[in-house]
Amino acid sequence: MFLKDAQIGRTYVVERIDLPFQLERRLEALGMTRQTPVSVLNRKGKGILIIKLRGTRFALGYNITKNIEVKEGQPDA
Repeated sequence: MFLKDAQIGRTYVVERIDLPFQLERRLEALGMTRQTPVSVLNRKGKGILIIKLRGTRFALGYNITKNIEVKEGQPDA
């Protein structure tokens, strides 16, 4: 599934990010890498999410969330 389809209050694990190189590197610099847990705090319209990532809150637009593949649950140890 993609992050745009995530539900409020659930935790997901990043599986794959399919964005332009610069944007993907920027998200990695902010801490969003593969196997990173992401909690959905709120939804603002179609695919616009407020997430918690490594203790920091971020707002991500639809053009970003539709390209981040996630699975529900905690990261594998």
